Amino acid sequence: MRTMLLWPALLMLGASLAPTAQSAQSAQSAQSANPAQPAPVIDPAPLIDNDQVTVWDIRLEKGASSRATPHDLDCVVMFLEGGRIRTSAAGGRISTATRAFGDALFIPRGTDASQTLLSDGSAHEIMIALKEYRVPAIANTTGLPAAFPRPGSVKVLDNDRVVVWHYSWTPGVPTPMHFHDKDVVVAYRYDGTLKSVAPDGAIVVNPYKAGDIRFNKANRSHYEQLTTGRQSAVMMELK
Repeated sequence: MRTMLLWPALLMLGASLAPTAQSAQSAQSAQSANPAQPAPVIDPAPLIDNDQVTVWDIRLEKGASSRATPHDLDCVVMFLEGGRIRTSAAGGRISTATRAFGDALFIPRGTDASQTLLSDGSAHEIMIALKEYRVPAIANTTGLPAAFPRPGSVKVLDNDRVVVWHYSWTPGVPTPMHFHDKDVVVAYRYDGTLKSVAPDGAIVVNPYKAGDIRFNKANRSHYEQLTTGRQSAVMMELK
């Protein structure tokens, strides 16, 4: 009689366990179908590639990492927009710092460094590989001052390969007339139009968008004036 009474109880227990087992199987299936995704690595095609530099335009969201710097070339990383950045390098070396607009890092060859954004928001960095070919600065025979330093410019990096500045234009206030003796990579922060005026009065109007990057050759004389919008830039002069 006791045996006959146990059967209904066992059947009820089996029925109650079956959904639990099915739920566990469903959860395992869901996990296998949606495994944890690795943090994205931002590795765009080069924006500029010439005899002297290769330039990558890298935009990071929280948790994303940049491509590594080229193993066989010195490199500069300039920040248009910063944040809390972790830099990971060869050999397991890791450092963390808060980067801001205008900051620049020189990364020697063999470092294989990448940057990861740890903070909320987004960061915008310009990675520039420095090739072996160099163009020496052009002798300034114009009698004009060099493009840099100029009033309001800030030097952030200077070594035997490059000098990096950041600068903000003031609406309606022209820069001094100046001479560019070095080739330069320029990254613009905002939407803003700059009027360029040469010594002979020739005018070129340049409407730049936020994030625009240019490689400009040396041997140019002009002054600039912000005519519309707002504008700041980070500039890397090549030595």
